[in-house]
Amino acid sequence: QVQLVESGGGLVQAGGSLRLSCAASGSIFSVYVMGWYRQAPGKQRELVAIITSGGGTNYADSVKGRFTISRDNGENTVSLKMNSLKPEDTAVYYCAADVRAGNMGRNMYWGQGTQVTVSS
Repeated sequence: QVQLVESGGGLVQAGGSLRLSCAASGSIFSVYVMGWYRQAPGKQRELVAIITSGGGTNYADSVKGRFTISRDNGENTVSLKMNSLKPEDTAVYYCAADVRAGNMGRNMYWGQGTQVTVSS
């Protein structure tokens, strides 16, 4: 009943920038924390950045100062602006949202993932 759709991935050279976006839709009552995770080949999925409905943020140490997360509560969207990209940022990036929806109660939902590839 809740879908997260991501956009904005792609191929970029080291030092470049990309912006990821994610929109939540469905029978949504409330969206609490939204965030981005990533998974590189052969590695576990890891937190990149999260943002609360009040705008509080938390970042992985590896992206602090380079990535910025933001959200639009009215549109149920979350974005990730990625600057100064490095080859080690290459991964599939997943949008996630903690949502209270319909008669499903409160659950964590995930997007399908979008590939980010940074060439050296």
